[in-house]
Amino acid sequence: MSFSFSTLHLPTAVKVALSVSCLSATLVACSNTATPVNEQAKSVEAAQPKVMAYGRHVPERVDDFTWENDKVAFRVYGPAAKPTGISSGVDAWLKKVDYSIIDKWYAGYLKGVSYHEDRGEGYDPYHTGPSRGVGGSAVWVDGKAYAATNWLTYKVHQNKGDAVSFTLTYEVETPLGQVAEDKTITLKLGEQLYHVQSKFTLDGKPAKLPIAIGLATHDEKAAVYSNKSTGRISTWEVIHEQGLATGVIINPALVEDIKHLPSPTVDESHIWVFTNTSDQGDLEYRAGFGWQGAGEFNSIDSWNRYIDKQSQTFSWQ
Repeated sequence: MSFSFSTLHLPTAVKVALSVSCLSATLVACSNTATPVNEQAKSVEAAQPKVMAYGRHVPERVDDFTWENDKVAFRVYGPAAKPTGISSGVDAWLKKVDYSIIDKWYAGYLKGVSYHEDRGEGYDPYHTGPSRGVGGSAVWVDGKAYAATNWLTYKVHQNKGDAVSFTLTYEVETPLGQVAEDKTITLKLGEQLYHVQSKFTLDGKPAKLPIAIGLATHDEKAAVYSNKSTGRISTWEVIHEQGLATGVIINPALVEDIKHLPSPTVDESHIWVFTNTSDQGDLEYRAGFGWQGAGEFNSIDSWNRYIDKQSQTFSWQ
């Protein structure tokens, strides 16, 4: 049997899987030996991007640690990023597809393809710098935030399934003493918010510490909102003609105060929610974003309703 290769209406991966011998420049004669159907199916499946909760250390990009699910993606910065001035704030990667994009975007980066441009899957237009970004925390002493610089170590607990979970360690010198944090972050499929469970020590011992959790306002380009009864702070900012909402929620019973503190210094304007760790140094909160480009949140009202409900229905520990 002979036919034109161009008339094969098959996925590329299946075409490649077939054993084909070219006998002329224009006609193709297929041998009687073809790859079994189940092997073809495996090849097609392997070629499809996977929907999963996923995270990894990215040494090829100054020690990023990046994580995602089917709706959102985030990253924080490791030891190699310290000279850049970027600290422990949380960056947002805006997705409009449900499959994993982390490895693809970094592979593109290594080939000179910028993930700061939207090519149909989303992009990273969010600026973090030394700010707290989307829910970074800091020790708060005498009206000042003492934030760690970059993560020091990481350990992955769960990956490539319904949830990704990992622990990052941080240290920062404060007027109270040396503060260390083990920050465990979990993100499940279907959620807009990552979950933080941190353990803090002061000079090596568990301690009750004053903590502020912030959302960057990008030098007041973002409007700010709050609801103390649900432990929520949020922002709404238009980037490239599409709205981006960010938010933090904590157990409302643990809210000490909420303040919007603009600053003339670049990257220091935030809205903050203030709380304390437990006597054993425990802290829990959730943070994340909703992007208009993904088609789920078209206004700050829809975002605020979503995260208020998340706070009201979440089982705070």
